[in-house]
Amino acid sequence: MSSSDVQIAPSVLPADFSRLGEVCQTLEEAGVDRIHWDVMDGVFVPNLTFGPDIIHSCRSKVEIPFEAHLMVVNADDLIPRYVEAGCDLIIVHQEACVHLHRTLSLIRDLGARPAVALNPSTPAITVEHVMDLVEEILVMTVNPGFGGQSYISTMEGKVREVSKMIATSGRDIDLEVDGGISGKTVGGASAAGADVFVAGSAVFNDPEGFTHAVSDIRRHASSARG
Repeated sequence: MSSSDVQIAPSVLPADFSRLGEVCQTLEEAGVDRIHWDVMDGVFVPNLTFGPDIIHSCRSKVEIPFEAHLMVVNADDLIPRYVEAGCDLIIVHQEACVHLHRTLSLIRDLGARPAVALNPSTPAITVEHVMDLVEEILVMTVNPGFGGQSYISTMEGKVREVSKMIATSGRDIDLEVDGGISGKTVGGASAAGADVFVAGSAVFNDPEGFTHAVSDIRRHASSARG
């Protein structure tokens, strides 16, 4: 995979929520590839974050894709609203979906791109039998629910495992990582096979701004590919 395949999908979780539209515009200007919305329901994870109306209010501000990472227990009920809000890719958790095939099929039937996420303790093999339905697999490199956590480097083994599963499937499936991603940690995930990188704190806390942060993460991810 070439360096041009590296995609940066910043999470807006650390943003000033009163200025989300402006933040999305600034991120687009900084050269990001997608906006990652961490949707939390206060049940599957402790926090409560973005409803579909908030996301919809930002949709017209930028042209880059939106992805909704649904950390929720009732995904099937919520998915239609997040698709209507303008999310191109819908990520659901393997651990939260009783009937994962049905949920992924629903996303596809609504015209969005289906994706599945795996918590750190969840084996990669649990999504082997939905490879025909997904456009992306997200390997969590922290436990979901909070921003600013430290990268779990042992997840690179799982990234390699998922990368091999994708290669065997013969399908064009993105491999995303989320949690503790920065210029210092992205190289390991990239070398393991990830091509989409969610970064929150590293982008918002960079003293040199979004453009520098995005460029730094992309550069380190690209160079790790060799």
